[in-house]
Amino acid sequence: MMSNGQHDSIPGLIASLKRGNLTRRDFAKRAAAIGLSATLVNQVIGTQAQAQDAPSRTDIGAEGIEHNTDTSGGTIKIYSSWPLSGATEQLGGDAVEAVKMAFADFGNAAGGFAIEYEALDDGILANNGAWDAGVETDNANRAINDPDCMVYMATYNSGAAQISIPITNQAGLVQISHANTYPGLTKVTEGITLEGEPEIFYPTGTRNYCRVISTDDLQGGAAARWAYNDQGRRKAYILHDNQPYGRGVALVFQMVFEELGGEVLGFEGFDPNAPDYQSLMASIADAGPDIVYLGAIVNLNASKLLVDLRDFMPADDVIFLGPDGLFNQAFVDGAGEAAEGSYITFGGIPANFLEGAGADYAEAMEAVLGHIPDAYAMYAYEAAVVVIQAIDKAAAKDRAAILEALMGTTDFHSLLGHTWSFNAEGDSTVQMMGLNQVQDGQIVYLQLIA
Repeated sequence: MMSNGQHDSIPGLIASLKRGNLTRRDFAKRAAAIGLSATLVNQVIGTQAQAQDAPSRTDIGAEGIEHNTDTSGGTIKIYSSWPLSGATEQLGGDAVEAVKMAFADFGNAAGGFAIEYEALDDGILANNGAWDAGVETDNANRAINDPDCMVYMATYNSGAAQISIPITNQAGLVQISHANTYPGLTKVTEGITLEGEPEIFYPTGTRNYCRVISTDDLQGGAAARWAYNDQGRRKAYILHDNQPYGRGVALVFQMVFEELGGEVLGFEGFDPNAPDYQSLMASIADAGPDIVYLGAIVNLNASKLLVDLRDFMPADDVIFLGPDGLFNQAFVDGAGEAAEGSYITFGGIPANFLEGAGADYAEAMEAVLGHIPDAYAMYAYEAAVVVIQAIDKAAAKDRAAILEALMGTTDFHSLLGHTWSFNAEGDSTVQMMGLNQVQDGQIVYLQLIA
């Protein structure tokens, strides 16, 4: 699967060598032709020879797609859109760095075109970085009105995706998310999704949206089964942030917990702008739960809610369990000591627990960031590789061709070690859910629960 590009770049050649798309002899010839000294050529080849048996992050992807590092076709623009400030500064920033690394690993080129990437912020710093409908609308319109833009990597928040999918759909622009988990974006889930979903998001009738992560019908159900079967919890109080994601995953937890025989003492939305939750927590404590489940994202005062919860319900008596919207260091730091012992689910494995190609990715990211990358950044890297391979497969600066190629992704080898495909709805076929616990101020992976 050798690159057929005539305008090679050093990063692209190195990536092709690592992936086995180039022999060492061909690498040496082409690297020398574009000015790499013989000393450096030998160093690269020597390093690769030593590491040839070690899995590399560039080994992921679907097999049989030739990577083309030629850039004579011009430029293809890729935009991403997710929160980059406030409580999501690290979460969003790490994802941006992961996308940059992926594109660089593949020579910042694909399909005969140079790849130009620009990260947009769909959050508002004054609102702790939380996503904003107006900003997301502007970002999506910017993408569709840029004739060079062929892919929109968006969004992080499911509510934001509800805003932008209809915009990109009408423009025929493919949209891929590394983090959206609300089922209603792609499918009907009884008791969870709203009337008209997901069809209302696709006015043209053609699907243009996909995601590389498991959905909340898996997450909420796995969390409920773990709480009931593994922890013996029988009385739950459920809170949510009134957003599609938070309310959706909370509804799944409620349905499955009750199906198992558990009692739900309350299902309630909370005000993210409240100065405190003392009275709310006093009333919940009076109800006598043995577990509190919170469906929320970190920006919406989730840390403060947990702090006030622990004033009334100690961890020895009441388990706190939350979904992947809280799976970030900002949530833990914001709650401080109150976060200790809390459980959080996530559709995968944290970066510092990855193996093989995933471990290579995590090591490279930590070297860039100076800290262990946010867990979602792994999926951002993976989504970027999906984009690269779709452009390689389409080999054209054409939204329709790239849309078809990307939505048709099959047998993709993941950083997590499994293989997945997009189904007809645009969902990844992988079904994985991990359980984690806050220990000594850090999120620690415990086990897979689905």
